[in-house]
Amino acid sequence: MHTKRHFSIIKLLFLLICGTTVYSQDPPKKGIVSIKAKKDTTVTQAADTLVVKDISFSQKVTDTIKNDTVLPQKEELLTDVVEYYGEDYVYVDRKEGKIYMYNKAFIIYEDYRIDAGLIILDYNKNEIYAKGIDSAGVYNQAPIFVQAANKVEPDSIKFNFDTKKAIIYNAVTEQGGFRTKAVVTKKVNDSVYFLRNVRFTTSENIDDPEYYFYTRKAKLVPGKKVVTGLTNMYIADVPIPIGLPFAFFPLTEDRSSGVLLPSIGENNDRGFFFQNGGYYFAVNDFLDLTILGDYYTNGSYALRSDSDYAVRYKFKGNMSMRFESLINSERGFPDFSQSTLYNIRWTHTQAQKASPSSRFSASVNFGSSQYLQRSINQTNNASQLVNTLSSSISYSKSFDTEPQINFTVAATHTQNTQTEAITLSLPNFNGSVSRIFPFEPKSGSKKGFIQNINLQYDITGENRIQTTDSLFFKSEMFDNGRIGVRHTIPISTNFKVLDYLSITTGTNYQETWVGKTIRREFDPTINNGQGGVVEDTISGFDSYRTYGFSAGLGTTVYGIFDFGDDKKIQTIRHTMRPSIGYSVNPGFEQFYDEYTIPATADPSVNEEIIQYSRFENTLFGAPGRTYSSSLSFGLSNSLEAKVRDKDTTAIELKKITLINNLNFNSGYNLSADSLKIRPVSFSAGIPIVKKLDLNINGELDPYALDNNNRKIDEFNINNGGSLFRL
Repeated sequence: MHTKRHFSIIKLLFLLICGTTVYSQDPPKKGIVSIKAKKDTTVTQAADTLVVKDISFSQKVTDTIKNDTVLPQKEELLTDVVEYYGEDYVYVDRKEGKIYMYNKAFIIYEDYRIDAGLIILDYNKNEIYAKGIDSAGVYNQAPIFVQAANKVEPDSIKFNFDTKKAIIYNAVTEQGGFRTKAVVTKKVNDSVYFLRNVRFTTSENIDDPEYYFYTRKAKLVPGKKVVTGLTNMYIADVPIPIGLPFAFFPLTEDRSSGVLLPSIGENNDRGFFFQNGGYYFAVNDFLDLTILGDYYTNGSYALRSDSDYAVRYKFKGNMSMRFESLINSERGFPDFSQSTLYNIRWTHTQAQKASPSSRFSASVNFGSSQYLQRSINQTNNASQLVNTLSSSISYSKSFDTEPQINFTVAATHTQNTQTEAITLSLPNFNGSVSRIFPFEPKSGSKKGFIQNINLQYDITGENRIQTTDSLFFKSEMFDNGRIGVRHTIPISTNFKVLDYLSITTGTNYQETWVGKTIRREFDPTINNGQGGVVEDTISGFDSYRTYGFSAGLGTTVYGIFDFGDDKKIQTIRHTMRPSIGYSVNPGFEQFYDEYTIPATADPSVNEEIIQYSRFENTLFGAPGRTYSSSLSFGLSNSLEAKVRDKDTTAIELKKITLINNLNFNSGYNLSADSLKIRPVSFSAGIPIVKKLDLNINGELDPYALDNNNRKIDEFNINNGGSLFRL
């Protein structure tokens, strides 16, 4: 039964398949054209007529390319000479391949240098290990690692010459003003350092700074930046509660604007403070500006600005201005006080080749007299003992003409910080015209009295002000100003007489201008009728002229003593230069006035006539009133010898000096009524050894002394003494 069922299923499937086939053979429907396919006569594949013969290799083919006989060389491990040194010893251990250097050791390779107490060089691994030495419990000669401009001072270091990598422990270095100290430093290459447990600070004392930044991990790129992880700021070793998840510190060597962190401290009188905090402005390549400030919790504050400027090959300078407002104690207390201080400084220097014919310079330091003593900024502590402030600003110019003309304009300032007295020269002027020979010939040398006549011109002018610190920059400071100008014209000539005598003559003319003079008189009505001298200041132009004359006569005399060629000292030469001079200066009594002090009821007090000059207390003083006429005498001596040289190969004799300038000077005052002879002064220099001379000087006085040790008009020899008193 089951067999029939299976058979029926197979039969049904067969019929379905056959039915489909039959349906596909049905004639097409009407309207469809049927084209019968013909047999394809195109040859689809042609027979291959190419006969392929078998190839047999009966001979072995030999390669004509020869093998390379040049063996590759190993890369050199060291590319430069290694220099090493140890003061106590340098020990080479060939078995382990190491070199030990001890005490003040160093090693130099390329641009690397390591100094340490102990250095071990492993030349198999090309590694260096350096550390300090322990001497009596003190660790000294710690390593110093230098590469080009970078310097590191660790406790110990391990460095590989091949990879240029290093492990450094407790390294201290400085980059861009930042001082860093890391427990462990790994040098990957010249551009990257990794640090662990690091301190960053600008304090000079890296071991005990006032403040610092602490981070556990950091990456240092020398000369560019420091990138850190979690960073905390510590003040006096106390961390602030807020930390930074990361930090970036630029270390560029180029100038850049930025914030300047203040120093923090405490003052007993003014409380806690922040000092020297501010901002730095890198304006351009020629100018910068720093603005700093201080603040104290009691209300005191200070402001400062510093600016540096420079133009290469032209000039450079610095200017700083400082102001402080200081409060002492607290308001309402009896010791409360408030004061202001200021100080201005400026320096300017011109390059020597910037302008050969002119020069401008400045050195200014003025301000409150008590600034340096009372300033509480730490940067001024070293200047508290300075008692004098001085300033000078000058400009000089030379004209390369014939004759040459020079002048200088300047302003000067001197200030005593103890007395608070200030002296200003604002301005002063100095000019000169070089020496002129109006009668010199157009060619050849100058001869005779007329052709050697020469003159020059000098002028000096000044406005001098004397004031005090309290009147500075006020109109009252000009009340005591003194103005003066002095012209000086010296005229001189020289000529010879009898071929051996030299005569020099000259005169000096001076004219002085002033802006103020004085007038004195006796006023019997002042001082409650007792009278007194009254001095008035008269403003207006006034002048006086002075002159003098001088002449001199001198010659040179030589004396030669010859001892013979067979003597050690063969020749001695004595050189004498005697001279005599005369000078006369008239008295200028026409510039003097007088006033009379009348007699009083006291019979012992007589009428008194007092002379004075209206030019007293002026800038250049009053002209001389006393006539003077005097002679001067001088004699200069020197002794020289020619001796045989110890060197037998020497051709010329050796010249030595026995006495150098044995001088005698004296004079005679023709216009004096007593004590006319001037004491004889003497001086000499005697060579002892090379570059060592014995100098002698003294004075011989021909006049005697009385019982009160005063000089009297009597010769000492007539008073029972010697010819001269030493």
